[in-house]
Amino acid sequence: MKKKSLVMGLVLALGCSLAQAQVKVGVTVSATGPAASLGVPEKNTVDLLPREIAGQKIEYLVLDDASDTTTAVSNTRKFITEHQVDMVMGSTVSPNALAMIDVVAEARVPMIAFAASEKIVSPVDDKRRWVFKTAQNDRMMAEAIVEHMAANGVKTVGFIGFSDAYGEGWFENFKAALDAAGLSLVVNERYNRTDTSVTGQVLKIVGAKPDAVLIAGSGTPAALPQKTLKERGYAGKIYQTHGVANNDFLRVCGRDCEGTFLPAGPVLVAAQLPDDHPAKPSAMEYVRAYEEKFGKGSVSTFGAHVWDAGKLLAAALPEALTKAKPGTPEFRVALRDALEHLKEVHAAMGVFTMSPTDHLGLDRRARVIVRIEQGAWKYVR
Repeated sequence: MKKKSLVMGLVLALGCSLAQAQVKVGVTVSATGPAASLGVPEKNTVDLLPREIAGQKIEYLVLDDASDTTTAVSNTRKFITEHQVDMVMGSTVSPNALAMIDVVAEARVPMIAFAASEKIVSPVDDKRRWVFKTAQNDRMMAEAIVEHMAANGVKTVGFIGFSDAYGEGWFENFKAALDAAGLSLVVNERYNRTDTSVTGQVLKIVGAKPDAVLIAGSGTPAALPQKTLKERGYAGKIYQTHGVANNDFLRVCGRDCEGTFLPAGPVLVAAQLPDDHPAKPSAMEYVRAYEEKFGKGSVSTFGAHVWDAGKLLAAALPEALTKAKPGTPEFRVALRDALEHLKEVHAAMGVFTMSPTDHLGLDRRARVIVRIEQGAWKYVR
């Protein structure tokens, strides 16, 4: 009996040792619901992330939050309490990612978000010190849009955006950029992601006769205002955000999106980039890997946010492993610290350099202007 107990004890000890040797990452994405066109390529991209870094095996636990804030929070709690993950990644949309911050901060688990809102990582306070992100901030992209508008003779602008954190964040940053450039906002409207009609809002926009309109939506729901604007005869310039940079949006919007401008991450037009663009090698690496597994023309910028999270993890993990073992509170702190001090990490969306006051770490190299031409993305500059 003593011998049997000894053997069992050794087996249990070995099991604990193996569990500690494995880095666990919980990933919540919006694979269903209104944001599914964004979340599906993100979920797919998890299959492409490294399963071993610096000699350590990586396990990815993936859950769908159905584009729902409450479910995203529930998934995050499940990762932390049931699976004792070392890191959380996600979610797809800004409201979900914002809601997850309290959970990871309380548990002291680092998180890399895929959503756009600047408020996810700014300001870096006691809670947000645990949170990083890979999607370009709406402020950075808003400034790119306004620069393009001003260079192309736009004087007056209309705005219609989601009535949630994404739309509000975009409006705040877009309005600030307009004011700085001396452009006038003449109409400001909102709509819900699940709305089936925006006729009332669009009639107000058309009546105001702006030179250009920005639609601050994401995924396929962003097509509704654009199609309605065209239906009502609007002939000015139309801009979208980087939240529409996938082929599902092109399919749903169809010919109504011809000529639309948007800012995007370099990966959207990777093959069209000049060879000296710093993001081109990693962007092309991602495009090749994704299309080899999921088919030619299937890649989207949203999956690239996950790919870049994998790049950040791969860059930070070796340093964290010198400080503590996976599965421990000390390791999670070390991983957070390593992420915060990353320098010049070349990825599909740009080059990341983090700091204690900047948990995005991207600069102007992370954005390009794109035009929709004949149902495809065309690199402008």
